[in-house]
Amino acid sequence: MSEKRRDNKNRILQTGESQRKDGRYVYKYADNSGNPKFVYAWKLVPTDKTPAGKREDLSLREKEKEIQKDLDDGIDTISKKMTVCELYAKYIRQNGNVKANTKHGRNHLMKIIKSDKLGACSIGNVKKSAAKEWVLRMKEIGFAFNTIKNYKATLSAAFQFAVQDDCIRKNPFEFNVEKVIKDDTPKKEALTPEQEQSFITFVKNDDVYHKYYDEIIILLETGLRISELCGLTEADLNMNDRILTIDHQLLYVKEAGYFIADPKTKSGRRDIYINDIVYEAFTRVLQRNVKCNVEIDGYTSFLFCTRNGKPRVAVNYDTLFRNIKEKHNKCCEIELPRATTPHTMRHTFCTNMANAGMNPKALQYIMGHSNITMTLNYYAHATFASAKQEMMRIEAETA
Repeated sequence: MSEKRRDNKNRILQTGESQRKDGRYVYKYADNSGNPKFVYAWKLVPTDKTPAGKREDLSLREKEKEIQKDLDDGIDTISKKMTVCELYAKYIRQNGNVKANTKHGRNHLMKIIKSDKLGACSIGNVKKSAAKEWVLRMKEIGFAFNTIKNYKATLSAAFQFAVQDDCIRKNPFEFNVEKVIKDDTPKKEALTPEQEQSFITFVKNDDVYHKYYDEIIILLETGLRISELCGLTEADLNMNDRILTIDHQLLYVKEAGYFIADPKTKSGRRDIYINDIVYEAFTRVLQRNVKCNVEIDGYTSFLFCTRNGKPRVAVNYDTLFRNIKEKHNKCCEIELPRATTPHTMRHTFCTNMANAGMNPKALQYIMGHSNITMTLNYYAHATFASAKQEMMRIEAETA
């Protein structure tokens, strides 16, 4: 009978175990593909002391136990060692049929992951606590709640991809962000009729901001997304038949510059009726003859441009609306909501149409919503006055 191998403490070593001359333990095993693999540890069992100057780590027997469990469960012991960055790169490579703006967003998230210590971690070592710590770090850096929530959802999808690929057992990003950080997103509010009138009057008469009156009127009377407004060209206007065609949007990403994208959803492709107020606004815009003749992905003659001749984009309007709101609230009795943005105009239009009794399906079409639930949510903004008026109307009709 052959003598069993022992370590330098005269303990019997199990199959696959050995000890090197420097005292480090080695375990040799075969992965699920039959390839030889090795793991190392300074301790044989958990009660052993780590040699002075060496990093604390699991004992060899603890690592063997994890390896055997992985092998029994069919976990890919090699893939679980890939970093979070490598996993995310693999995930987006195999889910590449996305819009250009999504690709730019993915590239931005990759930069964020790389700049954080999470990016270099092996996915098999990422626990739920580490994922939550990442969320907290993103908040400390200054990212908005909704941005963090979206990034977390993307990472959760990537880790779920790893679970399905038998790289890991559990998805560490399966948790509610709201339980880790507070949702401090400013509440989206539609302008009240009084606020809307004050806002429009202020812009129309202000020495600085009157030049943006027509854009604001168009937003308030059509419910366009700001990226859709930015993408408008002369070709999108049929003034004779009073039809505004929406079939693209103009976006801007710092790394890539300007680019044209499809509407946010398939339902975003639509024709909108040009009412009298919008007709007059577009007439004034066309009469200015100040169009952007730069060509972007085959589109030119953009209707709204900056002083340097480039098309205006969402970030320009975000700044504009913030400045208008601050000046308005300093000199007007009626105060605008804290989060008065271009989207507030869309929100206000939809709420106004809902309160006026527009057919929900017609309103869904105008808004370009893919889901009627999104449209119906605007009906929740009914006030006592609008509810009273509606009840009185029905009472009169049934009398």
